[in-house]
Amino acid sequence: MRFTKPAWVMHKGEIFVQPFGTGLMWVCADTSMKGDQEKRLSIFSVHVHPDGSRIATGGLDAKVRIWSTKPILNHASEVSGRPPKSLCTLMMHTGPVLVVRWAHSGKWLASGSDDQIVMIWDLDPTARGKVWGSDEVNVEGWKPLKRLPGHDSDVTDVGWSPGDRYLATVGLDSQVLVWCGYTLERLHRIDQHQGFVKGVCWDPVGEFLATGSDDRSVRIWRTTDWQMEAEVRKPFDHSPGTFFRRLSWSPDGAHITASNATNNEGYVFIAAVIARSTWTSEISLVGHENTVEVAAYNPHIFLRDPSLSVIASNICSVVALGADDRAVSVWQTKSARPLIVAKEVFDRQIMDLSWSHDGLTLYAVSSDGTMAVFNFDPEELEGIAPKSAQEQYLKKFGFIPPPLPEGYSHDLPVRHMSEEPASSRMTPPPSPGRAASQAQSDFGTTVNGTSGGEHINKLVAKRKTKKRIQPTFTGSLGSTVPSAANGGVDTADSGAAASASGSVGMSTARTSGEAPLSASIANHRHPSSHSASTLASAKPFGLPSRPFGANISDLTNPVEDEDFNMSPIDMNTDVPISSLDTSMPLGKGKRKAADLVDDRVNSKPRTLGGDRVRESVPVREIAGGNAGFSANSSLGLWNEQSSLIGRLQVPPVLTYLKATVEGSEDVFEGRNAEGDGSTEVLFVSGKQTQWLDYLPSPVLAITATTVFCAVAMQDGSVNVYSHTGRRLMPTLTIGSPCSILNGCKSSLMLLTSSGVLHVWNVKKQSATFSPTSVLPLLGSSPNITILSATVRPNGAPIIHLSTGIAQSWDSALSAWVKLGDSWWAKGSDAWQGRQRSNNQSTTRGVISVLESSISERMTGDDVNADKQRPTWWNTALTLGHLETKLHAAKTLESPQEYKQALLLYAKRIADEGFRGKAEELVKELFGPVYWRPGRDEVWSPVLLGISKRDLLKDVLTVFARSKTLTKLALDWQDMLKKATIEE
Repeated sequence: MRFTKPAWVMHKGEIFVQPFGTGLMWVCADTSMKGDQEKRLSIFSVHVHPDGSRIATGGLDAKVRIWSTKPILNHASEVSGRPPKSLCTLMMHTGPVLVVRWAHSGKWLASGSDDQIVMIWDLDPTARGKVWGSDEVNVEGWKPLKRLPGHDSDVTDVGWSPGDRYLATVGLDSQVLVWCGYTLERLHRIDQHQGFVKGVCWDPVGEFLATGSDDRSVRIWRTTDWQMEAEVRKPFDHSPGTFFRRLSWSPDGAHITASNATNNEGYVFIAAVIARSTWTSEISLVGHENTVEVAAYNPHIFLRDPSLSVIASNICSVVALGADDRAVSVWQTKSARPLIVAKEVFDRQIMDLSWSHDGLTLYAVSSDGTMAVFNFDPEELEGIAPKSAQEQYLKKFGFIPPPLPEGYSHDLPVRHMSEEPASSRMTPPPSPGRAASQAQSDFGTTVNGTSGGEHINKLVAKRKTKKRIQPTFTGSLGSTVPSAANGGVDTADSGAAASASGSVGMSTARTSGEAPLSASIANHRHPSSHSASTLASAKPFGLPSRPFGANISDLTNPVEDEDFNMSPIDMNTDVPISSLDTSMPLGKGKRKAADLVDDRVNSKPRTLGGDRVRESVPVREIAGGNAGFSANSSLGLWNEQSSLIGRLQVPPVLTYLKATVEGSEDVFEGRNAEGDGSTEVLFVSGKQTQWLDYLPSPVLAITATTVFCAVAMQDGSVNVYSHTGRRLMPTLTIGSPCSILNGCKSSLMLLTSSGVLHVWNVKKQSATFSPTSVLPLLGSSPNITILSATVRPNGAPIIHLSTGIAQSWDSALSAWVKLGDSWWAKGSDAWQGRQRSNNQSTTRGVISVLESSISERMTGDDVNADKQRPTWWNTALTLGHLETKLHAAKTLESPQEYKQALLLYAKRIADEGFRGKAEELVKELFGPVYWRPGRDEVWSPVLLGISKRDLLKDVLTVFARSKTLTKLALDWQDMLKKATIEE
């Protein structure tokens, strides 16, 4: 699992309250124009677009913000700024936005606010540009399609039913409103709750609707007549008040997991699992230390045994919980324990959770204004089943959904769009204030009734006379949730067919390395071929290249996509929505879009080897691959290398090797052929080969970083490439086969089988230090071996030995230095294994990881906790250990760990009253009293990018709290103030 908290995902501004009528109104002042320090405001909701390309968030600033997911999941994309991080800011609400939810089709976005309004947003390709009253720029435009008034208080949650047939909204007016998901007309009102309604979810079968309320109940409503099916109260009898009560229905339809439940008369906080049909809660998810605020099921069903069929006894689900204890937990229903528990992820309570459609990424937002992202590998969520398995299973319930409004269909129309009369095309839904909404006027007098039926609304496509082609939405809103299984779609319906690809929820956010496609796409293909270019060109990892259940068997010809969006925004920065195709309709007697290509649009770039079909290679060892190559066949630089023979093994020659670029899905592959075939390396991005190279010798090891790719060959040579396939350095001849190869950022490390360590800085094209032997580390004992060897971004190697010692080469000292030693575990109070984890940092430092690794290999005899020790044993070992950590942090350039160890060290010498050590430490950090830049080069004012005198301030604060060093601290604090004033 990969965890990240993108700091740039934020809602910002200054919030204040001012009188409004008889009450108060929240007002947000945008600081983007003032240059003020950005203040992070609460984020109340997050939701992932069905194609995974973007997320929407709602916050205290009364705005809906849309963000691209690729910079979140792909570090290289985040650094490059392509696609842009922020896509759009929507500002029609006048109060904090409490909930955002994409329609299952991906075409519409619903948002609810404490301004009592639900807003439906639609993509508007013409609405790009600068946000009014702000420095922000909308890369894409979303327009308010319709306001949905009806609530008398804050709207706390909304939910789209399966197939977007209905939209349910709930609020603090204790009402549940049901709207048509097609015409957006109000259909029903349910007002039987006796408290604020703070959560809503739909049965995936479509048979029921569930709501959670502050009246301490969860109620289930039938969608056939909107009457109550059941009321569940038992697990909520003692539930406290919370901001939300967001509940979720399992994808197999078997359970509802409801938040804010308790056991033992309110003393144990749980999430209650309610069973379908019986509507009882016999299962509790226990473990959170405060109230559970939100539950969110993974959209996929999981199989207990993937080899067996999809039956009820073989199905389980995965659900995530977010609580007021600032923790996120993920549970699989086949296990009594959670899969993961992420504690202290946020500084305040968790407000919302959302899974990506592929089921591998979980997004969480908090009232502290930050977002956390958990990205799982498919192996970590074992037994994940395709969406087609869920669809097949849900059919067994035998529920027949209600008919759609007249003129709407889940299926794509077979006729040409150009054959539609202009009068039948879609127009925007009428405003609630106009006469066209007369059916709504009687709504307030009906309870659980129908208000005048559902109306058909059309959307008219505007024509542009300019040569530049602007994408405009055409066709029927009946295609909102189309089926990709339709065959026989002709060329005129290519846009609608592309929309179908999005309705199955394929993710494009995980495809990296490809130029993102614009929302306006034209496809070159045979007129009878299906339009599924978004699936062919943007396949998510871990999923097949076509939607489950989609009939695309006749896609035999390669499909090429070209971007016709002539917006000033760079075409490589657009983020596609696979469910939307806004290209111009190709009607009868009209020119094909391909004929209108502007000469400024480049065709798809060629890649070296990109036209070759990639074949999977089974991984196995090639017999006799290392024949004739051993450690003693090296050209060694030292005579004593013979003592290392057999202790540094040469990796076996395998048929396939791969290395993944950190922060992306780009892969560097090595392939050794069996027999007389050729040896090759390939760089693959987005499932397409970007370049390849053929090598004269078999590949032993490969590595890839965000800067370079490197391959070590059997003949003792090394090639270093850029991500485009250029050789960044000449071929390096090492003289011995590689034993270990590792890279990090710009640093490349190679340890030969003859025991010679090399480290290069690829950017500078120079050696970090001269080749160095590891013989002093291994000595003459055959029992000492190297467990692992890695390199830091600054070029410092980390050699972990079987003796429980970690070493690094210090080029300034020309000596090996200890980074960690199991010796400290015998008495140091600061040893990683002895301390309780009270660090709120979300990422562990390199030294912390190193000490944990050493602890895992230690036995009880190594610690000897019961052995009699001298009086000063613990104090001496603790101080020695902390001093070693300080030197190690400097060697490995880990500033956070240096500061942490320094403060622990200061506290320990203060507790012990060691005034001599304290004064020496203070003088070292303060430096010369009359120091000026350029006058005294011996002392540097900065250490690891941190001002030494800033560190001294923290150290003196620690000393001032002690009983023995208070006077020393006060004297030096005065001197530090004077020095700061003089500077």
